[in-house]
Amino acid sequence: MIEGISALAAANRNLSVNASGTTSGATPTGATGTTSFSQTLTDMGQETMSNLARAEAVSMQALSGGDAGPREVAEAVMAAERSLQMALAVRDKVVTAYLEVSRMAI
Repeated sequence: MIEGISALAAANRNLSVNASGTTSGATPTGATGTTSFSQTLTDMGQETMSNLARAEAVSMQALSGGDAGPREVAEAVMAAERSLQMALAVRDKVVTAYLEVSRMAI
């Protein structure tokens, strides 16, 4: 999740718009050091899913008498919750943006 946000921040820093409206400092999509918006969303989704799977695995390990303690379970569940909340917030923003675009007059 943090890596996805860092990638967005890095892409934003790499892309600057000068007074004439042209972009400078940007590299083409897929070039070294930048990622596309869709790739960033994909990465964030995959990270969310891995956090949820890790929380489930640690919880099951603790329930089955494994070596996962209450602290590890709490940390994994809280990380999964944060990831899920972030994914829901991004989804809500995307839906809101879509609705605003769909209301625009043609």
